Amino acid sequence: QVQLVESGGGLVQAGGSLRLSCAASGIIFSIANMGWYRQAPGKQRELVASITNDERTNYADSVKDRFTIRRDNAKNTVYLQMNSLKSDDTAVYYCKVIWFGSAFWGQGTQVTVSS
Repeated sequence: QVQLVESGGGLVQAGGSLRLSCAASGIIFSIANMGWYRQAPGKQRELVASITNDERTNYADSVKDRFTIRRDNAKNTVYLQMNSLKSDDTAVYYCKVIWFGSAFWGQGTQVTVSS
C-alpha cells in the first residue's frame, strides 16, 4: 500500500530554517510527481511546492526564493528546505502523491514559527 511519512517539523524562530522529509513506499518513486502542501488553522490546505519525475519544480508565490523542493530517488524521499521562515509559515505540512488516479497524503508534520 502507498505510504508517505513526513518528518522534520518543529518549533523555530522567525528567520530560521527547517528541512522536511517525506519518505514514500508502495509506489515507483522515480516516476511519481510529488508535492508539499500546508494547512494553517482556519485556512484551506494549499500547495507549497511540487516536483515532477523529471525534476521540474513549482512554488507558491509566498515561498519562492525561500523554500526549495528536491528529491532523492535512491532514498524514495522528497525534501522541503525552508529558509527565512516567517510566522505565516506556521502550519501542518503534508506530502502528497497521486498514484494511479488516487491521491495519497502523509500524516503531516507541524511547523511552528515563533516571532
